[in-house]
Amino acid sequence: MTKGLILSGGKGTRLRPLTYTSAKQLVPVANKPVLFYGIEALAEAGITEIGIVVGDTAAEIRQAVGDGSRWGVRVTYIEQDAPRGLAHAVLISEAFLGRAPFVMYLGDNLLNKGIAPFVREFERERPAAQILLARVPDPQMFGVAELEDGRVVRLVEKPTAPKSDLALVGVYLFGPDIFDAVKRIKPSFRDELEITDAIQDLIDRGLEVRPHIVDGWWKDTGKLEDMLEANRLILDTLVRRIDGQVDDASRIEGKVVVEAGAVVEHSVIRGPVIIGAGARIVHAYVGPFTAIMNDVEIRGSEVEHSIILEGSSVCDLENRVVDSLIGKNVRISRVNLKPSAYRFMLGDNSEVGIRW
Repeated sequence: MTKGLILSGGKGTRLRPLTYTSAKQLVPVANKPVLFYGIEALAEAGITEIGIVVGDTAAEIRQAVGDGSRWGVRVTYIEQDAPRGLAHAVLISEAFLGRAPFVMYLGDNLLNKGIAPFVREFERERPAAQILLARVPDPQMFGVAELEDGRVVRLVEKPTAPKSDLALVGVYLFGPDIFDAVKRIKPSFRDELEITDAIQDLIDRGLEVRPHIVDGWWKDTGKLEDMLEANRLILDTLVRRIDGQVDDASRIEGKVVVEAGAVVEHSVIRGPVIIGAGARIVHAYVGPFTAIMNDVEIRGSEVEHSIILEGSSVCDLENRVVDSLIGKNVRISRVNLKPSAYRFMLGDNSEVGIRW
């Protein structure tokens, strides 16, 4: 039986300050934590035994995921003392995985078409490894595969001069030979055990590494712009559903989900948009590609192409909020103080844009 291994131990430095207080894999896209999409993808592929590699944010991830029963899977947590590379995560998971073939899924990645066909192909053909690839405009930011006659001949981690635009998608399928490969490699210049080096070892020993170029979109949600893009892509698949209260003075246009317990008054909501339970949208405009989570208040303001997390409020702003990721329990409002001035309380690595 194929098992699943989800890597959820990274620190999420590119999403700070949000990830100082929250695991990057739990930042929501379309009001659902990114990590949950990976669990769903494995479950839909018939994989019911899943190991989750966790690090500093282990307690938060355990609380969010639990035992996996809500997805019909059984979750085992595997502690990693520090981020030591993807191949190190494989190494410490050997006892859980045993000799079973397995899918390794990076917890901050999203694939729009799932992985079931790739799993079936892997189980049928049984190569040493099967890697998913996607064409990207900036391959130097990823592990890159070089192909000859449809075969993988070389993998390079974040090359300065890429010879290919085929990036490794954060989903890998492995047989038990990968454990020998991981034990043979040495740490990279980053002092990490690189999964690309382990796969290259399989290639160098003449074992089959099968490539598969994905035809749908793929997103690594480690950066703000990628998080917003993933949010846009998923929101665009919404089916309109209005379970909350919308008054007659409001206008709902397009693909909009208003969850039960949400209230919309004297406002315009232009989809695709999702509004979570307990949210209040009053005298406001919420524009396309916006995800508003539970218990958020938008009052006398305009928001578009943004993600706003639980318990936050945006009130009485003169200018529209766009392209933003706003954390939990944040307060943004206009205040009538003299002398006229900006007033901030911001954490490390915050970013504020002001029109002038």
